[in-house]
Amino acid sequence: MSTASMAAAVRSKGLDHRIVWRWHFYAGLFCVPFVLWLATTGTIFLFKPQIEAFLDRPYSHLEIDHRATVNAQVQAALAAVPGATLDSYQLPTSPTAAAQVLVDKGAQQFRVYIHPQTLAVLHLVDEDRRLENVVKRLHGELLIGDLGSWIVELAASWAVIMIVTGLFLWWPSKSKGLGGVLYPRLRQGGRTFWKDIHSVMGIYVSFFALFLLFTGLPWAKAWGGYLKAIRHYSAGHAVQQDWTTSSADDLAARAARTGSRTVASDISGMSTMHDMPGMPGMSGAHHMEGMAGMSTPAASSEHAQHQGGGRHRGGGALSGPNAYIAIDTMIATVAPLKLAYPVLISPPTDPGGNWTAKSDSQNRPLTVNLELNPATGAILKRTGFSSKPWLDRVIGTGIAAHEGALFGIANQLASLFATTGLVTLSLSGLIMWWKRRPEGVLGAPAAIRRVPFSAGLIAIMLVLGLYFPFLGGSMILVALAERLVLRKIPTTRRWLGLYSAQTAAA
Repeated sequence: MSTASMAAAVRSKGLDHRIVWRWHFYAGLFCVPFVLWLATTGTIFLFKPQIEAFLDRPYSHLEIDHRATVNAQVQAALAAVPGATLDSYQLPTSPTAAAQVLVDKGAQQFRVYIHPQTLAVLHLVDEDRRLENVVKRLHGELLIGDLGSWIVELAASWAVIMIVTGLFLWWPSKSKGLGGVLYPRLRQGGRTFWKDIHSVMGIYVSFFALFLLFTGLPWAKAWGGYLKAIRHYSAGHAVQQDWTTSSADDLAARAARTGSRTVASDISGMSTMHDMPGMPGMSGAHHMEGMAGMSTPAASSEHAQHQGGGRHRGGGALSGPNAYIAIDTMIATVAPLKLAYPVLISPPTDPGGNWTAKSDSQNRPLTVNLELNPATGAILKRTGFSSKPWLDRVIGTGIAAHEGALFGIANQLASLFATTGLVTLSLSGLIMWWKRRPEGVLGAPAAIRRVPFSAGLIAIMLVLGLYFPFLGGSMILVALAERLVLRKIPTTRRWLGLYSAQTAAA
């Protein structure tokens, strides 16, 4: 920056390029590692249907002359996991596909692949070890439970600041032409090349990135709980949300569905379940965080309703070789409806109760829940996405788009553009910083004056701090640390490029 422009910045009464640049720099420095992590894991999860189909290939094209009854298939799955109860039977995707039966044992759930003719167990996998669920916890919890969710939420909040300040810096107030604004000047080379790649990619990716950040927040542990508390307060009564905010909640739902009276012992043994070879840090201990809510019947019931339509099998689980003989009747009703994949059929909570079926599609607007007559299989009640509260519909539609499931391959490609764009932004920003950093300092734009806190800026910060509580709290902590500690240590102040009266005088 020239001496004249620095002097102009000092005289300015509003936010200038340098102040916003500093905010962008520090927000980016903190966020970039997490942006790279979330973009990578998000891309993997984005193609979940294709990856799942690839992994299930050995069980998708079987030689089948005739099929045993579904009750017999379920009994074979239960025999493979002694002491388990039936959670649901997943309708096969094709006539040659293996039967997939989900069974619960305490807080654990297993997916059993059964040959429909021979009833042989083809594959048995712990649901928490399936790739999609591992990637989900990598993406949302860093494999460290609630603490990881809080870190991800903090990074996502600061990523919003990074993107908004980046748009401010991009704004072409003094630009001569569209080069470096709407298209990169690829022949310029050097720092101009990387600056154009960074700024031009940023303008095209920003909307997608902000959409991903905002639609993902309701599923975060703290922000999702924050939203739930506001909904409880505004409604004047407890509100059941249509999603969970942590893997601990999922485990609580699973344990509640089985009616386990020994949840504590089940959870204490989960380290074995999650200690996966080649997966450092993959232990079950983090799932204990937030499990205190399981101690109350109300909490367990609510968790169960998230995952299983309110089913709770406390001592009323069906048993015996013909316990689930009615499931063939239920399938005769449900299969012709062609509900969105996957379709899960579940037994009643107690003998004589209603069976249930649901489409558990990632494309939430396609989801359907059915109650079925236990004797005839007739549909007693059908509820769809449109019957949910408006906020649940908005969030459900948003997360469907977030996961690339709302409008097929086009959604996946749009999200892939966003994730690859975020990786490009992160790497180009790191390269620019590496090329311009001076020796012996971090390389932040030097602070030459105090930040002018106008009423408008304070209002914006308050709104952001209230909407993103982790952002607001961290801004206060950073401001206090800078003012009370960091500025008073000369070497630290110089290395970080912090404001001081001596710097301003110089």
